[in-house]
Amino acid sequence: MTEERANWIGELIRHWREDRDGTYRTWFLWDERIKNFRSIRRGLQAVVEEIRTERFGNAYRGSSLETVLDSISEQRQVFKGADHAFMWKPKLRIPDIYENRANQIAFGRFLDVCLCCNGEDHVISAIRVLDQMQIKGLGPAAANLLYFLHPTWVPPFNTAIVKGYNKLTGAGVKLGRWDQYLAMRKGVLDLNAAHRALLSNDLGAVAAFLFDIGSDRYPLPPPDETASLDRWRANLEIVRAESAALSKALQTARDADHTHTEIQGWLRDLGLALGYDVWIAANDASRGYGDGRLDDGCLRQLPDRLARIGSADAVRLIDVLWLDRTVQDVVAAFEVEHTTSIYSGIVRMLDLALGLDGAAARNFFLVAPDDREGEVRAQFKRPAFSRVGQLDLRYLPYSELRNHREAIARFGSGLKAILAIARPISPSAHRGAPATAL
Repeated sequence: MTEERANWIGELIRHWREDRDGTYRTWFLWDERIKNFRSIRRGLQAVVEEIRTERFGNAYRGSSLETVLDSISEQRQVFKGADHAFMWKPKLRIPDIYENRANQIAFGRFLDVCLCCNGEDHVISAIRVLDQMQIKGLGPAAANLLYFLHPTWVPPFNTAIVKGYNKLTGAGVKLGRWDQYLAMRKGVLDLNAAHRALLSNDLGAVAAFLFDIGSDRYPLPPPDETASLDRWRANLEIVRAESAALSKALQTARDADHTHTEIQGWLRDLGLALGYDVWIAANDASRGYGDGRLDDGCLRQLPDRLARIGSADAVRLIDVLWLDRTVQDVVAAFEVEHTTSIYSGIVRMLDLALGLDGAAARNFFLVAPDDREGEVRAQFKRPAFSRVGQLDLRYLPYSELRNHREAIARFGSGLKAILAIARPISPSAHRGAPATAL
């Protein structure tokens, strides 16, 4: 690398550090990023233990691995979509760690070694052993798990990071192969060492920098060519001006952008304040929230009536349930759809309603960001939702919950206030289906 190119890379890193909307400030310096390291380590320990005792199961949904990947993919500034590589794709039979016990054991051994190792070489050796297994569909996306175990040894890996690395260095790294990842890792370590004073010992910083480059946030001249440096610097000034102009809109978007767990916590606290028993989805219950767990103060087992219905396994995964403390009937069910498809959440609520013949579960709420209302309503025009009319389903925007939850907790009773701030979606709600404020 020429001295001039090294200098402008340093110049770009300085700009990236100062960019209020770049990943350095929105993710790398984010307190929640640091908090997730411990919970993700505990989650991976749970994955290893479930594989060892043959309790891991043969599906991604509802597994301990899904809980870990949810914690990672919620860090959308860099890890949006990190869970996709681990979602079970039955038509392709990938990743083959759910139905192939030998592959599952190999994956568990790989995680266990990386959890316990105390040397960088041990991690690389574990990667090479896993690579030799040639497990279909299990590739370098697993490096995102290792990053949260050893952030100074293992850089994250995704499409934008690879694209950014290739653009910056002129390399031709391809997705999906461990040897490609390990070769890129060496280059990332060299880049980090060359600019350590501007980056960090934590490889998340250099990965976030490459992510923003790969996301086309910053224009670059071709590698090792300096003729376009003046044009690149001019383009960079344009980007800076655009960034300043958009900062107000981005701040507004950030204000409306709450995590899935945070919204569940709001609903938990509000339900308890209104005098209900609260159930938190089984796969979210152990998540960290505030100074404790998300399910603190909540039911740890479903009431017998719910546990006995045929769809109990699906009901256990509904994000939040409010139950009458006397008769243990479901008063309200909430599915929080932060960024994902609304389909699975609605199916779970239908399972609840149909499992009880609709007799004891009267109010169903889809809780989502304000800007998803149009998407939500469009989805309900699909034939797949033809039975949704059986639900008194309402859309509850984040902003309404955020702005009114404290007042409802202090002065409200029953569901009257929640129904007032929610918006009807299903035909039964439009018809004014009765909703008893229990």
